[in-house]
Amino acid sequence: MADEQAAVNQQQFSVQRIYTKDLSFESPSTPGVFKKQWQPKVSVDLNTKSNAIDEEGNFEVVLAITITAKIDEDTAFLIEVHQAGIFFIKGFQGEDLRRILGTAAPNVLFPYARETIDSLCVKGAFPAIMLAPVNFEAVYQQALAQSQNAPADGSSATH
Repeated sequence: MADEQAAVNQQQFSVQRIYTKDLSFESPSTPGVFKKQWQPKVSVDLNTKSNAIDEEGNFEVVLAITITAKIDEDTAFLIEVHQAGIFFIKGFQGEDLRRILGTAAPNVLFPYARETIDSLCVKGAFPAIMLAPVNFEAVYQQALAQSQNAPADGSSATH
């Protein structure tokens, strides 16, 4: 039991830094789109990637969100946000480490990305978009299932 407690005490997950890595706002159909009734078709594309920064347990995780709003065939706006963070993760291996990088870290980053997207919409003279919370555990499980069902021909799936 003491060994189990020691192992748990050695597991660490902490945020070192949160930052915007890349940011883009485009509104190619302005000002004409402002004359149209605001009932956009909004698409959201979301993915994450992570990489080890050093051997000490520091990892960079990037949450990339792309929002496209169209009215008819006109693109009202396109927003791309890459919200990143440096996380110190120690005492986790294999699947546990991958799960933290794919779920816990994006959960920390998402509110920052959501606020940035909301702010960009308003600054672009569009109504605010408040993204619904994302279940990163479900997203991770879906990506895991897709990768396990991928063909064994060397191609790889991304999430």
